[in-house]
Amino acid sequence: MAVPYGGLVAQRSHASVDLPLPPGGFPVGRVEATVADATRNDRLLAIWAWYPAASAAGPRAVYAPGAWAGLQIGLPLGETRLERVRDRALLATQPAEGTFPVVVLMPGLGFAAPQYAGLAENLASRGYIVVGVTPTGSANLTVLNGRASGPTPEGNPSDFTGEQTAHDKAIGERLLHVWVDDARFAAGSEALMAVSSTLREHVDSSRIAYVGHSFGGTTALEACHEDSRCRAGVDLDGALYGSVATEGLDVSALIVGHDGSCVTGECQPASAADRADVAAARTFLSASTGTVRCATVSGTGHLDFTDFPLYYWAWPLHKFLGLGDAEGPETLARTGALISATLDESGMG
Repeated sequence: MAVPYGGLVAQRSHASVDLPLPPGGFPVGRVEATVADATRNDRLLAIWAWYPAASAAGPRAVYAPGAWAGLQIGLPLGETRLERVRDRALLATQPAEGTFPVVVLMPGLGFAAPQYAGLAENLASRGYIVVGVTPTGSANLTVLNGRASGPTPEGNPSDFTGEQTAHDKAIGERLLHVWVDDARFAAGSEALMAVSSTLREHVDSSRIAYVGHSFGGTTALEACHEDSRCRAGVDLDGALYGSVATEGLDVSALIVGHDGSCVTGECQPASAADRADVAAARTFLSASTGTVRCATVSGTGHLDFTDFPLYYWAWPLHKFLGLGDAEGPETLARTGALISATLDESGMG
C-alpha cells in the first residue's frame, strides 16, 4: 500500500484548494502594507486588511504573495502547496459605499495574520473591515517591506506553553503588553491610513472589536479591556492573562474552545492545567458585567481556527498538528457565525 498512498499524497499536495466562499452579502477586497508605529520607535508591523468591496469583478489576491510563501512548513510532500491555495479576496479593489466597523484580528503565537484569511474573509463579507496584524518578533515568519524575518527569543519564548502556570503567566503578561499595543495601533486611523488612504474613508472608528486566536485571543480581550471604543472581545481558544482576567469586561465577549478545551470553563477537567483554565474562566465570567458567551466547536483541535484545516495534510502531519476531524470549511463557518452573532449583539453590525 506504500506506493499507492505515496502517489495519493503527491497528488493531494499539489491539488488546488479554494478558500470557502464568504457567506455575507459583500465581495471581499484585500490590501496589505508594512506600517511603522512612530510612538514606539517606528516599530514595523505587517498589516493586512480585508474589507467589503464594491464589486465582485477584478483579479483575485494571491494567498501568500512574495516572501509570504515562506509560511509553508516546507516538506516536499504531505501538505498543500501554498501557491495552490486560491484566495477569494480581490486585490486592492474599490471598497463598498458607506462606513464599516473595524475588527482587529490577532494571530496565535508563531502564526501570522495571513494564516487566518478564511475567517477574515468570512467577517469582511458580513460588513466589517478586518485588520490583521502580525506582531513582529513573535511569528515564525513575517514580511516587512518585502523581506522575511523570523521570531526573536523575546517575542516568541521557547519555554512558553500558554498554560495557567506562574512561569507562563509571567512570560505571557510581559509579552501581552507588546501585543496589545500592536493591536490598538492597528485599530487606529494612522495605521489604516498607511495601509490604504481610500479604505480609511470607509472606517467607522467608533465601532471597534478585537478578535484573536490562542495568545491572540488573550490579547483581544485585554485590548478590549484597555480600549474605551471597544464594543466586543472574542477569544478563540486562548488562556486568560492580564488585568482583564480578574477584572472582566463591561462589553460583549465570546470565548470559543476547541473540542476538549477548558478555556470556556465548560469541560470535565482531566489535569491540573484543565482545572486552572476552568478557574480562570470562572473568575473572568464572574467579574464581567457585559454579556459573555462561551462555546465549544465540536470536532476541532487548537489549530482548527487557523486556515490549516482547509489545507490537505497527510495523516501523520494531521495527527502531529492536533487538528480535529471536522471539515475545515464547516469549522470556519461555525466559528464565523459565532463571532458574527456576538458582534451583532454588541451593536457592531
